[in-house]
Amino acid sequence: MLYNKEQIKEVLPHREPFLLIDEIEEHVPRESVTAIKYVTGEEDFFRGHFPEYKVMPGVLILEALAQAGAFAVLCMEEYKGKIAFFAGADEVKWRKQVKPGDTLRLCVTVGKIKFGMGVADAVAYVGGDPVCTAKIKFAVPK
Repeated sequence: MLYNKEQIKEVLPHREPFLLIDEIEEHVPRESVTAIKYVTGEEDFFRGHFPEYKVMPGVLILEALAQAGAFAVLCMEEYKGKIAFFAGADEVKWRKQVKPGDTLRLCVTVGKIKFGMGVADAVAYVGGDPVCTAKIKFAVPK
């Protein structure tokens, strides 16, 4: 583990219950990040999605990927102390359900960034299986 939750909070503005990353496992500056979310079943969203069949909402898996990408970008010197906004997603595919007890591995490779706008390739895994893939877009205002 490179960064724990408290260290992640030094970079990301997100806070519970919306911080969806528990640790950073790997970080290559300006290139990529691998983050971990331990899906415990105690997360607030499980109270309504669904009490009798708990499954992590797909849009929150996508948000977790975006937060991992934001961590990678906000570690760059020119973006430190700023907020990265989720600006869109293309080619999103949810492949498997994520349930309590799963460990979600969030792998994001940062692509081109120009004028504070950027793209990244993102894949969420449980075990070795991809559960969500997407091209995510972000914006970091001045």
